[in-house]
Amino acid sequence: QDYTWEDHGYSLINRLYPDVGQLLDEKFQVVYNLTYNTIAMHCGVDTSVLRRAIWNYVHCVFGIRYDDYDYGEVNQLLERSLKIYIKTVACYPEKTTKRMYTQFWRHFKHSEKVHVNLLLLEARLQAALLYALRAVTRYMT
Repeated sequence: QDYTWEDHGYSLINRLYPDVGQLLDEKFQVVYNLTYNTIAMHCGVDTSVLRRAIWNYVHCVFGIRYDDYDYGEVNQLLERSLKIYIKTVACYPEKTTKRMYTQFWRHFKHSEKVHVNLLLLEARLQAALLYALRAVTRYMT
């Protein structure tokens, strides 16, 4: 059974700590929706598909998969060096190197790479919260 932030985590955390769910949700949404609508040298680009692929790949790394998402998008949109970087930062941050940072998206601006970091760290936080809140749900029932 799916245990998602939108359907389960948000409401449980709001029951346990009023207003915290709203604050966390706003934090996730700000990072998820952050865009200049540019990719490298291209302007006016809809980056939502790429942002969703990064978010869902981070969740996938932590064993969270969604039935309504086509994971083929992850392989189409995220090059191998970016996937390695994301997995390393999310799972083994102490092993992250400057070389890894410079290896992915070589023609992209640093602000775009920073946005990748923000996305992956917020997705990681949400994944950890989902595991913790699911455990609390199981304890309560």
